[in-house]
Amino acid sequence: MRRAEIITAFILGLFSVYLMWKSGEPPAWNPDAARFDNIGYDDTGAPGSGFWPFWLGVIMLASCVWTGINWALRRTPASVSTAPFLDSYGWKMLLTVGGGLIGFLLVIEFLGFYAAMLAFLVYYIRFIGRHGWAVTLSIATAVPVVCFFFFDIAMRIVLPKGYSEPLFIPLYDIFL
Repeated sequence: MRRAEIITAFILGLFSVYLMWKSGEPPAWNPDAARFDNIGYDDTGAPGSGFWPFWLGVIMLASCVWTGINWALRRTPASVSTAPFLDSYGWKMLLTVGGGLIGFLLVIEFLGFYAAMLAFLVYYIRFIGRHGWAVTLSIATAVPVVCFFFFDIAMRIVLPKGYSEPLFIPLYDIFL
């Protein structure tokens, strides 16, 4: 457990630095801007395009450093534990959930984001969580619908639809 804690903190710390670096890139609409010009507020007082990802990356990096300090000083139960990171049940669950997530990512190309999300939620809630069909179907249909209205309609961020795209054309006609 001790080794897993510091390895996780290190990997997340590297990801934080990468996120901070990428969020400092000039935006596509202003490629001549200097790196990191977009992590503060612009002339109108609005946050720049890299503001949130950069500063959230800073917070995440600070959390990783704090975890490393606590690990070195052995202040947390995980930092003094000699137990294995995952037992056999933990590995089984990691592979079950991780396999489902990989399957979800692979079928987005064909089914589209919303249909893949519905399928993944049915798999996760019904078969891993062992909830009833009423709970499973209500959550598995509500989440993609809410995501569609939030991303595609409200934010105008079009997510991949795959072969299910013809089903969305009437919704675009109604709401856009």
